[in-house]
Amino acid sequence: MEMKRIGLLGGMSWESSIEYERIINEEVRRRLGGTHSADLIIRSFDFAAIEALQSNGNWEAAGELLADAARDLEHCGADLLVLCTNTMHRVADEIREAIDIPLLHIADATALHIQRAGVATIGLLGTKYTMEAEFYAGRLAAHHGLDVRTPSESDRHEVHRIIYEELVRGVINDDSRLRYIEIVNDLVNDGAQGIIAGCTEIELLLGDDDVPVPYFPTTRLHATAAVDLALASEM
Repeated sequence: MEMKRIGLLGGMSWESSIEYERIINEEVRRRLGGTHSADLIIRSFDFAAIEALQSNGNWEAAGELLADAARDLEHCGADLLVLCTNTMHRVADEIREAIDIPLLHIADATALHIQRAGVATIGLLGTKYTMEAEFYAGRLAAHHGLDVRTPSESDRHEVHRIIYEELVRGVINDDSRLRYIEIVNDLVNDGAQGIIAGCTEIELLLGDDDVPVPYFPTTRLHATAAVDLALASEM
Protein backbone atom coordinates (compact mmCIF):
# COMPACT_ATOMS: atom_id res chain seq x y z
CA MET A 1 0.00 0.00 0.00
CA GLU A 2 1.38 3.38 -1.01
CA MET A 3 1.32 5.89 1.84
CA LYS A 4 0.76 9.54 1.02
CA ARG A 5 2.87 12.19 2.68
CA ILE A 6 1.03 14.27 5.30
CA GLY A 7 1.98 17.90 5.81
CA LEU A 8 1.31 19.19 9.33
CA LEU A 9 0.91 22.87 10.15
CA GLY A 10 1.49 22.79 13.89
CA GLY A 11 2.84 24.58 16.92
CA MET A 12 -0.53 26.19 17.71
CA SER A 13 0.25 25.00 20.36
CA TRP A 14 2.95 22.31 20.29
CA GLU A 15 1.31 20.76 23.37
CA SER A 16 -1.45 19.44 21.12
CA SER A 17 0.58 19.18 17.90
CA ILE A 18 2.73 16.43 19.38
CA GLU A 19 -0.51 14.55 20.03
CA TYR A 20 -1.23 14.73 16.31
CA GLU A 21 2.16 13.19 15.55
CA ARG A 22 1.70 10.48 18.16
CA ILE A 23 -1.83 9.55 17.09
CA ILE A 24 -0.99 9.54 13.37
CA ASN A 25 2.10 7.37 13.86
CA GLU A 26 0.35 4.97 16.22
CA GLU A 27 -2.58 4.63 13.84
CA VAL A 28 -0.33 3.93 10.84
CA ARG A 29 1.52 1.26 12.83
CA ARG A 30 -1.76 -0.28 14.01
CA ARG A 31 -3.08 -0.51 10.45
CA LEU A 32 0.09 -1.53 8.61
CA GLY A 33 1.92 -3.40 11.37
CA GLY A 34 5.60 -4.07 11.78
CA THR A 35 7.85 -1.02 11.94
CA HIS A 36 5.60 1.20 9.84
CA SER A 37 5.18 4.86 10.77
CA ALA A 38 3.74 7.90 9.02
CA ASP A 39 5.39 9.90 6.26
CA LEU A 40 5.23 13.42 7.72
CA ILE A 41 6.49 16.91 6.99
CA ILE A 42 6.02 19.27 9.92
CA ARG A 43 6.02 23.07 10.05
CA SER A 44 5.79 24.11 13.68
CA PHE A 45 5.24 27.78 14.52
CA ASP A 46 6.26 29.90 17.48
CA PHE A 47 2.81 30.11 19.04
CA ALA A 48 3.52 33.50 20.64
CA ALA A 49 3.58 35.03 17.15
CA ILE A 50 0.30 33.35 16.21
CA GLU A 51 -1.35 34.29 19.51
CA ALA A 52 -0.39 37.94 19.01
CA LEU A 53 -2.10 37.97 15.60
CA GLN A 54 -5.19 36.40 17.15
CA SER A 55 -5.32 38.90 20.00
CA ASN A 56 -4.95 41.82 17.61
CA GLY A 57 -7.63 40.47 15.30
CA ASN A 58 -5.13 40.42 12.45
CA TRP A 59 -6.57 37.36 10.73
CA GLU A 60 -5.48 38.58 7.30
CA ALA A 61 -1.81 38.45 8.31
CA ALA A 62 -2.38 35.09 10.01
CA GLY A 63 -3.93 33.74 6.83
CA GLU A 64 -1.00 34.93 4.74
CA LEU A 65 1.48 33.40 7.18
CA LEU A 66 -0.18 30.00 7.19
CA ALA A 67 -0.82 30.05 3.44
CA ASP A 68 2.89 30.65 2.81
CA ALA A 69 3.77 27.75 5.11
CA ALA A 70 1.23 25.53 3.35
CA ARG A 71 2.86 26.30 0.01
CA ASP A 72 6.23 25.34 1.48
CA LEU A 73 4.86 21.99 2.64
CA GLU A 74 3.38 21.31 -0.78
CA HIS A 75 6.69 22.19 -2.44
CA CYS A 76 8.40 19.75 -0.06
CA GLY A 77 6.20 16.94 -1.33
CA ALA A 78 3.16 16.89 0.96
CA ASP A 79 0.20 15.12 -0.64
CA LEU A 80 -2.35 16.44 1.84
CA LEU A 81 -2.41 19.08 4.54
CA VAL A 82 -3.55 19.02 8.15
CA LEU A 83 -3.88 22.24 10.15
CA CYS A 84 -3.30 21.10 13.75
CA THR A 85 -5.64 23.58 15.44
CA ASN A 86 -9.34 24.39 15.51
CA THR A 87 -9.05 28.16 15.92
CA MET A 88 -6.82 28.76 12.91
CA HIS A 89 -9.36 27.09 10.64
CA ARG A 90 -10.73 30.62 10.61
CA VAL A 91 -8.24 31.11 7.76
CA ALA A 92 -8.81 27.70 6.15
CA ASP A 93 -10.13 29.26 2.94
CA GLU A 94 -6.97 31.33 2.51
CA ILE A 95 -4.85 28.22 2.99
CA ARG A 96 -6.94 26.15 0.60
CA GLU A 97 -6.69 28.79 -2.12
CA ALA A 98 -2.89 28.79 -1.83
CA ILE A 99 -2.35 25.08 -2.49
CA ASP A 100 -3.28 22.38 -4.97
CA ILE A 101 -3.40 19.52 -2.45
CA PRO A 102 -6.34 18.68 -0.16
CA LEU A 103 -6.73 20.49 3.17
CA LEU A 104 -8.55 18.21 5.59
CA HIS A 105 -10.92 20.49 7.53
CA ILE A 106 -11.17 19.64 11.23
CA ALA A 107 -14.87 20.50 11.48
CA ASP A 108 -15.73 18.14 8.62
CA ALA A 109 -13.74 15.29 10.14
CA THR A 110 -15.51 15.84 13.46
CA ALA A 111 -18.99 16.22 11.96
CA LEU A 112 -18.70 12.84 10.27
CA HIS A 113 -18.40 11.12 13.65
CA ILE A 114 -21.14 13.26 15.20
CA GLN A 115 -23.54 12.19 12.46
CA ARG A 116 -22.52 8.55 12.77
CA ALA A 117 -23.36 8.76 16.47
CA GLY A 118 -26.84 10.03 15.63
CA VAL A 119 -26.28 13.33 17.43
CA ALA A 120 -28.12 16.37 16.08
CA THR A 121 -27.61 18.97 18.82
CA ILE A 122 -23.99 19.47 19.80
CA GLY A 123 -22.23 21.52 22.48
CA LEU A 124 -19.07 23.32 21.39
CA LEU A 125 -16.12 24.16 23.64
CA GLY A 126 -13.11 26.03 22.28
CA THR A 127 -11.35 29.36 22.23
CA LYS A 128 -13.54 32.44 22.17
CA TYR A 129 -12.65 32.78 18.48
CA THR A 130 -14.04 29.33 17.75
CA MET A 131 -17.11 29.59 19.98
CA GLU A 132 -18.14 33.11 18.94
CA ALA A 133 -17.33 33.30 15.21
CA GLU A 134 -19.25 31.64 12.38
CA PHE A 135 -16.34 29.89 10.63
CA TYR A 136 -16.75 26.79 12.82
CA ALA A 137 -20.29 26.57 14.22
CA GLY A 138 -21.62 28.01 10.97
CA ARG A 139 -19.86 25.30 8.97
CA LEU A 140 -21.25 22.58 11.24
CA ALA A 141 -24.74 24.00 10.73
CA ALA A 142 -24.61 24.83 7.02
CA HIS A 143 -22.61 21.84 5.76
CA HIS A 144 -23.71 19.17 8.21
CA GLY A 145 -27.12 20.24 9.55
CA LEU A 146 -26.07 20.36 13.20
CA ASP A 147 -27.64 22.51 15.91
CA VAL A 148 -24.65 24.00 17.76
CA ARG A 149 -24.86 25.22 21.35
CA THR A 150 -22.12 27.21 23.11
CA PRO A 151 -21.69 28.12 26.80
CA SER A 152 -22.87 31.38 28.34
CA GLU A 153 -20.68 34.45 27.86
CA SER A 154 -19.05 34.12 31.28
CA ASP A 155 -18.43 30.41 30.74
CA ARG A 156 -16.97 31.08 27.27
CA HIS A 157 -14.56 33.50 28.91
CA GLU A 158 -13.53 30.84 31.43
CA VAL A 159 -13.07 28.13 28.80
CA HIS A 160 -10.89 30.51 26.78
CA ARG A 161 -8.89 31.65 29.81
CA ILE A 162 -8.03 28.10 30.82
CA ILE A 163 -6.85 27.28 27.32
CA TYR A 164 -4.50 30.26 27.03
CA GLU A 165 -3.33 30.63 30.62
CA GLU A 166 -2.94 26.92 31.34
CA LEU A 167 -3.31 24.32 28.59
CA VAL A 168 -1.13 25.88 25.88
CA ARG A 169 1.54 26.26 28.58
CA GLY A 170 1.36 22.60 29.58
CA VAL A 171 -0.47 23.27 32.87
CA ILE A 172 -3.09 20.64 33.78
CA ASN A 173 -5.18 21.81 36.71
CA ASP A 174 -7.75 19.62 38.47
CA ASP A 175 -9.82 22.64 39.48
CA SER A 176 -10.00 23.67 35.83
CA ARG A 177 -11.11 20.16 34.89
CA LEU A 178 -13.94 20.41 37.40
CA ARG A 179 -14.91 23.82 35.99
CA TYR A 180 -15.01 22.40 32.49
CA ILE A 181 -17.17 19.52 33.70
CA GLU A 182 -19.64 22.04 35.20
CA ILE A 183 -19.78 23.90 31.89
CA VAL A 184 -20.29 20.64 29.99
CA ASN A 185 -23.15 19.69 32.28
CA ASP A 186 -24.77 23.09 31.70
CA LEU A 187 -24.58 22.50 27.93
CA VAL A 188 -26.15 19.06 28.35
CA ASN A 189 -28.93 20.57 30.45
CA ASP A 190 -29.41 23.07 27.61
CA GLY A 191 -30.08 20.21 25.21
CA ALA A 192 -26.64 19.23 23.93
CA GLN A 193 -26.61 15.53 23.00
CA GLY A 194 -22.84 15.50 22.59
CA ILE A 195 -19.79 17.69 23.24
CA ILE A 196 -17.06 18.81 20.83
CA ALA A 197 -13.61 19.45 22.28
CA GLY A 198 -13.28 22.26 19.75
CA CYS A 199 -9.79 23.25 20.80
CA THR A 200 -7.05 20.67 20.37
CA GLU A 201 -5.66 21.39 23.86
CA ILE A 202 -8.96 20.59 25.61
CA GLU A 203 -8.32 16.87 25.21
CA LEU A 204 -5.30 17.29 27.48
CA LEU A 205 -7.71 18.20 30.28
CA LEU A 206 -11.07 16.58 29.53
CA GLY A 207 -11.50 12.87 28.80
CA ASP A 208 -14.38 10.59 27.82
CA ASP A 209 -15.11 9.76 31.46
CA ASP A 210 -15.63 13.45 32.25
CA VAL A 211 -18.47 13.89 29.76
CA PRO A 212 -21.93 12.30 30.31
CA VAL A 213 -22.82 12.31 26.59
CA PRO A 214 -20.88 11.31 23.45
CA TYR A 215 -17.57 13.17 23.36
CA PHE A 216 -15.86 14.24 20.15
CA PRO A 217 -12.14 14.94 20.65
CA THR A 218 -11.14 16.85 17.55
CA THR A 219 -7.41 16.12 17.70
CA ARG A 220 -7.94 12.37 17.61
CA LEU A 221 -10.73 12.52 15.02
CA HIS A 222 -8.76 14.88 12.76
CA ALA A 223 -5.53 12.89 13.05
CA THR A 224 -7.31 9.61 12.34
CA ALA A 225 -9.05 11.12 9.32
CA ALA A 226 -5.62 12.17 8.03
CA VAL A 227 -4.47 8.56 8.20
CA ASP A 228 -7.63 7.46 6.37
CA LEU A 229 -6.78 9.85 3.57
CA ALA A 230 -3.06 9.03 3.55
CA LEU A 231 -3.80 5.33 3.15
CA ALA A 232 -6.72 5.68 0.74
CA SER A 233 -6.19 4.31 -2.76
CA GLU A 234 -7.51 7.55 -4.22
CA MET A 235 -7.89 11.17 -3.05
